[in-house]
Amino acid sequence: MELLSPEDLPSLPKLKLAVVGHVEWVTFLSVDKCPQAGEISHGKPYAEEPAGGGAVAAVKIASLTKTPVHFFTALGNDSTGKKCVERLNQLGLKISVAWREQPTRTGISMIDSNGERAITVIGDRLKPSKKDHLPWNDLESYDGVFVTATDSDTLMLCRKANIMVATPRIGARTFRGRNIKLDALIGSAFDPDERMEAIEIKPTPKIRIETKGSLGGESWPGGKFNAIPLKSEVIDAYGCGDSFAAGVTTGLSARWDLRQAISLGAHCGAKCATHLGPYGD
Repeated sequence: MELLSPEDLPSLPKLKLAVVGHVEWVTFLSVDKCPQAGEISHGKPYAEEPAGGGAVAAVKIASLTKTPVHFFTALGNDSTGKKCVERLNQLGLKISVAWREQPTRTGISMIDSNGERAITVIGDRLKPSKKDHLPWNDLESYDGVFVTATDSDTLMLCRKANIMVATPRIGARTFRGRNIKLDALIGSAFDPDERMEAIEIKPTPKIRIETKGSLGGESWPGGKFNAIPLKSEVIDAYGCGDSFAAGVTTGLSARWDLRQAISLGAHCGAKCATHLGPYGD
């Protein structure tokens, strides 16, 4: 599949989009190299941001559509959770939060001189649920939703949106016995939790996409596609996959064809790699 340039893509219509998923407050460290066992590494902090797949995808979609994205999430009722809400509001999201007594998940992302990152997360991944008093019925009026973390009952509510896209990280058990057909399932070939074989679900999603970083990726249907050539060096790979998924979700929700949607996703992922942290653009 030959991808299209941004100039060859249609204009996006006005869209009403949502993301259902998780957040973690991440400290980004610049290091010469990621430490091996027994080594002491020295890093320089350059950013702290609310990140994780849900937050990154929601912010990217908001930047593409120039419209506030409705983000359904769960956070610890602590200072870190409140910082997440404040910052995500600044980044253009409309947030519906289920507050938990557990602490907000945090993380550390170390980025080496080649732009590769190693991530450590601390605490449980908090996810919103149908049991939370959030405006779930609103999803019926949405053009599309991207899901990174929730339970099976809530997934049924998400299916009410016109287009529903998810990551394999939500887990096969979330689908068990629910007969939910995804419009697209998007994961990374380099992440054991996101490979296509990591989540065998029935019925099979209409579209399955596996990304392979600088090697491009493969779509079923559609076939293999190359990565977008970068206009500058790789600075930080954090958030590239989630940015890709955000672009594909936006394109499919706009009723673009598969080639157009994957092209938008690929350009989003490539752009993310050229700046520090997930929100440089």
